[in-house]
Amino acid sequence: MSLAIHTTNLRKVFDENIAVRGLTLQVEPGEVFGFLGPNGAGKTTSIKMLLGLVAPTAGSATLLGAPLGDRTARARIGFLPEHFRFHDWLTANEFLRVHGQLYGMSAARVRARVPELLDLVKLTPFRDKQLCTFSKGMLQRIGLAQALLNDPALVFLDEPTSGLDPVGRRLVRDIIRDLRARGTTIFLNSHLLSEVEITCDRVAFIKHGEVMRVSELKTLVTGATSVTVRAHGLTPAALAGLSAWSKDVRADGDQVTLTVADEAALPAINRYLVAQNVAVFALTPQHLSLEDLFIQIVGTDGGL
Repeated sequence: MSLAIHTTNLRKVFDENIAVRGLTLQVEPGEVFGFLGPNGAGKTTSIKMLLGLVAPTAGSATLLGAPLGDRTARARIGFLPEHFRFHDWLTANEFLRVHGQLYGMSAARVRARVPELLDLVKLTPFRDKQLCTFSKGMLQRIGLAQALLNDPALVFLDEPTSGLDPVGRRLVRDIIRDLRARGTTIFLNSHLLSEVEITCDRVAFIKHGEVMRVSELKTLVTGATSVTVRAHGLTPAALAGLSAWSKDVRADGDQVTLTVADEAALPAINRYLVAQNVAVFALTPQHLSLEDLFIQIVGTDGGL
């Protein structure tokens, strides 16, 4: 089966500004793929290139096995942008019917599909209300409905839980899980790392328009461990030797924090410190959150 998304050194330059340096990604069919990075990392430009809204300067990509811009493939793609501007004089029912026509769906299919989606996003009681009367959360949900209208094989969701309360976020998570169970591929960009942590199968960390790391989320979160060592007699030489287990060693007096790939390294670290005549009082492991890992991988020069 073809990859849902496959990019090779995809690049975009605006005048002298490099928005995306060289995006190389492979997204498998049926997975929920998180796309994470600080502001200005090139996430939005990357999504626009994939959707054919912006032409790449260099590189290549395919969606659903077809080149970018292929009309047949685009008909099987759904998109919820972060900053949407819907026709707010339309009712929810009218809005989805208009988008059904834009997708080229038959009138019979639109009549059947619109009630299904209004029910899915819990907006059936508001089907005859104009969008101008909707709250931000309700607009987010009707936007999600239009992204799913054509029963897409691939869905791009850019900040899908923005403006939603906890109940709304849970609703979106449930919808994403149902889509994954049906084999739909979801490409997810979100500021809410807790949502990404719950929802995604794999994540890519992007910085300066380049992918820094791609990993299965379960392995990423459960594998990396932050270790706090409380000890006496930590010499510069002893601290330097800890680099054998970690590239991220931070010392503060008699306390050292380091990150290891596997908790199984702890006994060896303890033996090493004792051999260096360091008195070890405590060695405390703690699994890293996705937020911790984000900061480690892309740094602190800008938020999500």
